[in-house]
Amino acid sequence: MEIRFVNRIGDIERRDWNALAGRDYPFLRHEFLAALEHSGAVAPATGWQPEHALLYQAGRLVAAMPLYRKTHSWGEYVFDQTWARAYAQRGLAYYPKYLAAVPFTPCTGPRIAVAPDRPADEAVVPLLDAVLERARSDGLSSWHCLFADADLCQRLAQYGLIRRDDVQFQWFNRAYRDFDDYLAALSAGKRKMVKRERRKVGEQGIELVSLDGREVDGKQWQAFYRFYALTYLKRRSQPYLNLDFFLRLAADMPEQLRLILAMKRGQAVAAALFFVGGDTLYGRYWGCDDEYDALHFEACYYQGIAYCIANGLSRFDSGAQGEHKIARGFEPVTTSSWHWIAEPDFAAAIADFVARERLHVASYRADAAQYLPFKHNADATVGNDDSHFR
Repeated sequence: MEIRFVNRIGDIERRDWNALAGRDYPFLRHEFLAALEHSGAVAPATGWQPEHALLYQAGRLVAAMPLYRKTHSWGEYVFDQTWARAYAQRGLAYYPKYLAAVPFTPCTGPRIAVAPDRPADEAVVPLLDAVLERARSDGLSSWHCLFADADLCQRLAQYGLIRRDDVQFQWFNRAYRDFDDYLAALSAGKRKMVKRERRKVGEQGIELVSLDGREVDGKQWQAFYRFYALTYLKRRSQPYLNLDFFLRLAADMPEQLRLILAMKRGQAVAAALFFVGGDTLYGRYWGCDDEYDALHFEACYYQGIAYCIANGLSRFDSGAQGEHKIARGFEPVTTSSWHWIAEPDFAAAIADFVARERLHVASYRADAAQYLPFKHNADATVGNDDSHFR
């Protein structure tokens, strides 16, 4: 076996990477990672130095991990800036650090892609060993693996990495026949609320148009990007991604994109972009040119729920944050990140902190579940099954 680290996803053949990554989790595809790098959103100049970890056997790529050397903590959705400040107060350098994640994407999924015909342990163990050894030999402060799937979480726990939990809200398809069937599962008050919000959108003269990525033209992509950028500019910040990134996705993986355009008098006034996985719809980007009553709920949530039901998808991952999702049937789910800290004193302090934090996170998740809108709350999934951590 041979371990290699490469500084550009373009140095790896697309077919070789995708033979491992598959199509079920769109953010691990070569096309997505390449669009980030080729558009300049992920580059040394932006604080993201790619160092993708690869495992070859007899000259064949059998495992791969997207890996980055970071000089800041932006765009991760797991916040460790206080750890960095504590390092600085002790006169220690927290950056650069290693990060195994999909940039700007808080969606749980595989972080190591393995050839389907290879035993996972035979590939994962040497890759993890190599990444940790490289972090040590380069004197990095830490290595972080964000939003890992359950299989990798088990392995990282065995390596003694520090586990940190958070909560997201996701929608689950209970074999609903149609949108009305989903509504019927809600309490009377919440069912009326959803119907009222959908009705308000139409009363404002707004029509929702759902487009497969292959149907979206250049003008529509430009409109979408303007809305996306406005969400950042309204907060006086700059967007992480540029138009070139989205146009590359449109050219290279359009079949996994779904664009919702909100139209008023023939003009687009808002847009939401989704990614279609194997059994999951991922809601990722949204923006509007003005505030419209209930339009965000319709474009970002109800359109996604309707798409999942119509296409038999089992889950709708709508991204980070958003307690307002609970009333619309999005259930609290635990997500996990894993952290290797080189400095022993800091490792002990951080482990103590996240252990106490996990208790609050678990309490919050249980609390949030009490507000789910279903007639029979016992039918809901309250978070992921995390029994494999015990």
